[in-house]
Amino acid sequence: MTHRCFLTYARVLALCLLLFSCKSEYQKLEEKELASGKEVNELFLGLELGMPKRDFFEACWQLNKQGKLTNGPTELSVEYSASMPSGFPAKMRFYPQFDQEKIYLMPIEFTYEGWAPWNEELSAEKLREDVVKLFESWYGPGFIEVRSEDKSQVVYVKMDGNRRIRIFKKHISAVRAEISDLPVEKKLKGNTNS
Repeated sequence: MTHRCFLTYARVLALCLLLFSCKSEYQKLEEKELASGKEVNELFLGLELGMPKRDFFEACWQLNKQGKLTNGPTELSVEYSASMPSGFPAKMRFYPQFDQEKIYLMPIEFTYEGWAPWNEELSAEKLREDVVKLFESWYGPGFIEVRSEDKSQVVYVKMDGNRRIRIFKKHISAVRAEISDLPVEKKLKGNTNS
């Protein structure tokens, strides 16, 4: 190998190492979890990723009859009174997105019942901390703090195999969580970009 080829090879190797080391903690986590082949579909209240639309409606109907769920304030929302770790009462509203008639994304919006702009105890930042603690009790520890793509806000993320959970402040009084089957979500985003 000539000296010039060796230098070129060394530069390429250094660039590859630099690129690999520049991967964010989240990118490394996502690659590791997706490569694991593990499939985790549990959501909450017996709902699951991959659940057929008909089964989702039936499960919600049964939970409604038991008094656990009610209709939310909009046509396409289900409401649940969540027991938050802080003890402050909160509403959890959700309605899934479907691909091929199966749940692949569960967007959830949390709001404290007593929220007011002057009540700092019930701020969106406190609510976000409360939601992270609630989800750690449901899904276990392992949430990492990352910045949103536009760097404007903090997002808490956890991955278990195919299931990705994201928690972030939606606006002044609400926190949004998204639980997705990440391979399906990536496939759908790829199809919409082509």
